[in-house]
Amino acid sequence: MDFLPLLHALILGIVEGLTEFLPVSSTGHLILAGDLLDFNDERGKLFEIVIQSGAILAVCWEYRARIGEVVRGLPRNRQAQRFVINLFVAFLPLAVLGLLFHKPIKAHLFQPVPVALAFIVGGFVILWAEKRQHRIRIESVEELDVIDALKLGLAQACALIPGTSRSGATIIGGLFFGLSRKAATEFSFFLAIPTLFVATAYQLWKERALLSVDDLGMWAVGFVSAFASAFLCVRWLLRYISSHDFTIFAWYRIAFGIVVLATAHYGLVDWTQP
Repeated sequence: MDFLPLLHALILGIVEGLTEFLPVSSTGHLILAGDLLDFNDERGKLFEIVIQSGAILAVCWEYRARIGEVVRGLPRNRQAQRFVINLFVAFLPLAVLGLLFHKPIKAHLFQPVPVALAFIVGGFVILWAEKRQHRIRIESVEELDVIDALKLGLAQACALIPGTSRSGATIIGGLFFGLSRKAATEFSFFLAIPTLFVATAYQLWKERALLSVDDLGMWAVGFVSAFASAFLCVRWLLRYISSHDFTIFAWYRIAFGIVVLATAHYGLVDWTQP
């Protein structure tokens, strides 16, 4: 196998792992990185879906004890049952709206310039959320009820717009709905497990004609690099939010979006045009 595809897989895996759980949009970064690496065709987009599973497994590993408790307690533990019901309810809005609107969104918004605009708008939303007075009524994930889960699911559904950020929409939505930063961040982690696993399985089935044994090496490199970088990122983020807010991510999104728009406007980078 050529070295270049493996290098591209390594880069994209690291990008996926570092951005999946931060409020900066992994999809947006992968679209932009894929465009720069000339790996934004259907095969490249399938690869981006596949390596998400590496990032999800990093969260599963980090929370393996907690997930194990939930699984063991499902038959008779009401708290474990409520936790799973909350995840299911929060998952539904994105699943339903994704099935309804995936095609037009993919046709019109999976392009660098719309993604850059979503980066900028999302940055200002984070700044707005952080400037508001926080009235925390939910300190931990265990305190969520089904209505809270539904609201968080509706917030996550905003991430159907590439560049919005699935984790960012859930976390910032959580802040608006009265969750602590820790509760909102952890719920976004847990909600990523069914959301991304289902999305990966669905896309693999839908695009099964593109699957090739020749790509196994590339997928393995992307998977491992996504797992490793996501694992480090999740641990860092949990430490970071204990004493910081999300303002730095807002300014990063705004600056990054402006750079993409400026380079596109002045022809410094040959971004794919919508």
